[in-house]
Amino acid sequence: MAARRRERLLVIGHGMAAARLVDALDRLDPGAFAVTIVGAEPVPAYNRVLLSALLAGEASHDDIALRDVAWHEARGMSLIMGDPVVAVDASHRTARLASGLAIGFDRCVFATGSEPVRLPLPGMDLPGVMTFRDLADVAAMERAAAEGQRVAVIGGGLLGIEAAHGLARRGAKVTLVHVMDRLMERQLDAGAARVLKRELERKGVAVALGRQSIAVTGTDRATGLAFADGGSLSADVVVAAVGIRPNAALAKDAGLAVARGILIDDAMQASLPGFHAIGECAEHRGVAYGLVEPAYAQADALARRLCGGEGRFEGLVLATNLKVSGVPVFSAGAIEGDADAEIVTLDDRAGGVYRKLVIKAGKLIGCVLVGEAEDSLWYLDLIRRAVDIGPVRGELVHGRAYCGALETPAPEAAAALQVAA
Repeated sequence: MAARRRERLLVIGHGMAAARLVDALDRLDPGAFAVTIVGAEPVPAYNRVLLSALLAGEASHDDIALRDVAWHEARGMSLIMGDPVVAVDASHRTARLASGLAIGFDRCVFATGSEPVRLPLPGMDLPGVMTFRDLADVAAMERAAAEGQRVAVIGGGLLGIEAAHGLARRGAKVTLVHVMDRLMERQLDAGAARVLKRELERKGVAVALGRQSIAVTGTDRATGLAFADGGSLSADVVVAAVGIRPNAALAKDAGLAVARGILIDDAMQASLPGFHAIGECAEHRGVAYGLVEPAYAQADALARRLCGGEGRFEGLVLATNLKVSGVPVFSAGAIEGDADAEIVTLDDRAGGVYRKLVIKAGKLIGCVLVGEAEDSLWYLDLIRRAVDIGPVRGELVHGRAYCGALETPAPEAAAALQVAA
């Protein structure tokens, strides 16, 4: 009797979400699918979270590598790199690559990630202006931002801070420019942002808040920034790190429903049968996550479902985690609260430690930590499981060691609690 033909699974994109998916499939049911992975970059998947460490010289290319070509070959997976998919025919189940190669499939997973936002400003196309998103960007920044070069980084969010930190470590003279009145305004309250700004400045990064960039100056190449208040900043290099947007155009052209990202349900199913999406390109229950942890959770759940299980993704309380010059910064949940919430803070300015807890109806609903974040996963677990913190309400801000009366399981290690920057 002839063997049953393996279902052909095409994974479009080879970032962290795609790598997690194929790894999970190999663990759950090795060889169940004839897998083809097509990546736009000319290298295998790598840990994008560590790009800032690579830029700063704190990590090597080997440190950020995930599964190599040999790993895929040993499992019979076809890995195509540097030849992106440019069109998908959903009716005929074929994908066309930039080279003209056509690939047939039975089931398709979009893991196309996101693309950096480029502000629509005059001069943004000048030489000397770059983004911070992938290995090619890191290489360009390393070449451009030599010792003593003046660099203006636009954007005071996670991407901008990590770019500024890495460039400063390289010896560049960095000014971080942000339109808002505090850094990371979506993740941090004013107190935490103040601590972060002070630490960045202590490490050599100048921070210019409340400055709206209206143009990149220069004729033949970038020479700096012009601001809405009439001021300016001279720079040899300008880095735009103002955010990311889901890379969903390919899916939209194929006929899949797209809002901000590719619309998926709890089964990671897109709007057409046989099509799925995971990671930064996907939009689930109105949320397009830009973090690694939900991308991994979606990949794991989809792998279980493809292998016949009951994998579901029902959303996550957002949490972000990074280190700036060795200073940990963590936030999760509702960090501002509402009129019914209680706010508990610990602000040790001399020690560079700031903690803020948001409590409502006897439950922890939000948390911000700067300077010390050893208990971050424990706090996150309390938020996600809606634990009654009444017995330790007075000690909670001091951390887990002071809350022995609160019986909670040990939180899992979560290196994934970082931005997919």
